[in-house]
Amino acid sequence: MVIIQATEAWRTVHPGAAIGLLELSNVANETASPPLNQRKKQIEAQIRANYETFSRRDFLSLPVMAAYKQYYQGFKKTYHVLLQVESIALKGKKLPNVSPLVDSNFIAEVETFVLTAGHDVDRLQAPLWVDVSRDADQITQMNGETRVIRAGDMIMRDAKGVSCSVIYGQDNRSAISAATTHVLYVAYAPSGVNVEFVETQLRKIKENIRLFSPNATVEQQRLIIA
Repeated sequence: MVIIQATEAWRTVHPGAAIGLLELSNVANETASPPLNQRKKQIEAQIRANYETFSRRDFLSLPVMAAYKQYYQGFKKTYHVLLQVESIALKGKKLPNVSPLVDSNFIAEVETFVLTAGHDVDRLQAPLWVDVSRDADQITQMNGETRVIRAGDMIMRDAKGVSCSVIYGQDNRSAISAATTHVLYVAYAPSGVNVEFVETQLRKIKENIRLFSPNATVEQQRLIIA
């Protein structure tokens, strides 16, 4: 089991925030999963039925979306999960096909709106910390671009540097690949997001993974609350 701790700086800068952790081993990620793809279609249809008449204002009136809006506005950004849900509900877009482990998270995210990153545990190096970014922090994003992180963002860092930033996403070093068999999901919830939504997010990811890896072992499933 991966040991992840939270810094006092994170607790001080982000009071009321919560981090959800879901770690599973003995998972498969090499081939597409028909049951998961069927689940994906069901969720797409559900989102269209639930939100087909929604405006941007309607979406932002939902409590979880409202909390992320406030967080992202502090960095002059728009919450990308909001944009994804809008594209499915209002533009007929589909969820992407990346890999079963990645798709399991994406499906859950557009249901709960809770931002979650997925990492290959074997590519992380202890110690791991939930932290707050400082002026000198940088992250190498999935596309290989290095970005400077503004101070005050919620991040996770390991011995090699920043592994994930709420605003700039995941690094390209610890990303899930086809060979991943041990995975860590980290849900980032700013103040205003009820912890029940975070718990639901973790549960839904796990349920999705059980569709193609029924024998996956749950190493941990817990919350860290500021």
